Amino acid sequence: FRGGAELLFDGVKKHQVTLPCQPEPWDIRNLLKWIKQNMLKERPELFMQGESVRPGILVLINDADWELMGELDYKLQDQDNVVFISTLHGG
Repeated sequence: FRGGAELLFDGVKKHQVTLPCQPEPWDIRNLLKWIKQNMLKERPELFMQGESVRPGILVLINDADWELMGELDYKLQDQDNVVFISTLHGG
């Protein structure tokens, strides 16, 4: 979490998580639900909108824009690196 997004997660920028086993493969859509339920500490409306991230949150999967990877439908692989960067600035 970068660009201010880490403030919604107790100021912690980097998290290494092991997702619980489930019958279906994990995708970004399910990861976001899991993050909201298990990691997000405050003001979920600043991170999520519906089942996706808010506009202004850049999502990178292994350093590539998630739009190139299938966005919410991307199937997570072991050791994937998912980064959320807030491009929103107060002023």
